[in-house]
Amino acid sequence: MMNSSCGTRFAFLVLFLIAAQSVAVYAGSFHKDVQIHWGDGRGKVRDRDGKLLSLSLDKSSGSGFQSNQEFLYGKAEVQMKLVAGNSAGTVTTFYLKAPGTVWDEIDFEFLGNISGHPYTLHTNVYTQGSGDKEQQFHLWFDPTKNFHTYCITWNPQRIIFTVDGSPIREFKNSESIGVPFPKNQPMRVYASLWEAEHWATRGGLEKTDWSKAPFTAFYRNYNVEGCVWANGKSSCPANSPWYTQTLDQRGIDKVKWAQSKYMVYNYCTDTKRFPQGVPKVCT
Repeated sequence: MMNSSCGTRFAFLVLFLIAAQSVAVYAGSFHKDVQIHWGDGRGKVRDRDGKLLSLSLDKSSGSGFQSNQEFLYGKAEVQMKLVAGNSAGTVTTFYLKAPGTVWDEIDFEFLGNISGHPYTLHTNVYTQGSGDKEQQFHLWFDPTKNFHTYCITWNPQRIIFTVDGSPIREFKNSESIGVPFPKNQPMRVYASLWEAEHWATRGGLEKTDWSKAPFTAFYRNYNVEGCVWANGKSSCPANSPWYTQTLDQRGIDKVKWAQSKYMVYNYCTDTKRFPQGVPKVCT
């Protein structure tokens, strides 16, 4: 009886460990879970526990980090405090991206501005190397004063962008009408701070004031729950809440609220850009 009980417990433990390998939850250590892959010392983990990281930009270089693991579907979340003061020409990011020339990508990009003017939150989805799905927002708070939480949920049916737990955008899987959806290419999580003064602020009219450098943004409480890509495959059970996450009526209403009050650009309404008709996904 004792041997049978121990055997049962051992079998359960083995199954648990196998399941734990197929779905990884990273509750966040910048020391263990990411690599500062460019910036020559401008990216720094600020504490012993690996909860706080800073990225800096000066005239010579920006900086960035990437996740050690690749994921095929997942939920990536971080808290950020953006460059304060005159941040014109700077771009601070948190995104997922696959390698190659025909890549998939899901973007949060924060476009800096001159002092006293709001950041622009730029969102986009690339599929097979093609973007052109931009929606932009002015946030309802100052993202430089405190940390705020930004999250990308990517599952087989939709991509949901949330800010402080409130959804602001949903990009649905519309393959049924011929719209590509990112589903085949594993992605890493990336973050960066870099200079794009030729387009980032008012279409390039406002240039970077390098006398204010170095510019610094802060990241904390990095957390990824996803399906780790390993040995050419990813096993993703459907019992993780994010894997089947949808927007209920309350979530839909929050998206409508954010888009009606704070959206400043929507590719779906840009008839000058798409004179032959807006993309099919918009209809």
